[in-house]
Amino acid sequence: MNLPNKLTMARIVAVPVFVILMMAGPSCRLWAFAVFALASLTDMLDGRIARSRNLVTDFGKIMDPLADKILVLAAMVCLCELGEIPGWTIIVVRFREFLISGMRIVAAADGNVIAAGISGKIKTTLQMVSLVLLLLAGIPSGFLASPAFRTVGLVIYYASVFMTVYSGAEYVIKNKQVFLKNGI
Repeated sequence: MNLPNKLTMARIVAVPVFVILMMAGPSCRLWAFAVFALASLTDMLDGRIARSRNLVTDFGKIMDPLADKILVLAAMVCLCELGEIPGWTIIVVRFREFLISGMRIVAAADGNVIAAGISGKIKTTLQMVSLVLLLLAGIPSGFLASPAFRTVGLVIYYASVFMTVYSGAEYVIKNKQVFLKNGI
C-alpha cells in the first residue's frame, strides 16, 4: 500500500477515535478537535502526494472521497448528538451525497466519469471550515467558547447546507443524461 493510501486509511481509522473523544465530554473536546484537524490534513496530503508522485490508484479514487464523507458525517452526527446542529441538516447533506454517488455509479457502469464541479468544492470547503469552527466553539474555555464564535460557525455551517442543495441540484441538471439514458 502506497503512502497516499495509507493516509486515507489513517483518516478512516481516526474516525472512531474522534467519536469516542467527542462523546467523552467537554474535557476531551480539544483532543477530538486535534484528531479531526489531523485527519482533515491527511486529505490534503494524500491527494497532493498521489498526483505529484504518480501514485494515483483505483483504491485511492474510491476510498479517499469515502474517507472524507465518513469523517464529515461523524463530526455532524456528534455535533447533532450534543445538540449543536439540527438533525435535518445531516439528512439533507447525506441525501445529496447518496444521490450523487448513485449517479456516479450509474454513469461509471456506462463507462462515463462525472467530475466534481466548483460548487461541490465550495460546499466541501464550507463544511470543513464550519465543522472546525463548531468543534472549536465547544471547547469549554476562553474566546472559542463565546456565543459569537459559535454563531460564526453556525452561519458558515448553514451556508454549507445551502451549497449542498445548490451543488446537488446543479449536478443533477448538468448530468440529467444519466437519468434519461437509463429510462428514468
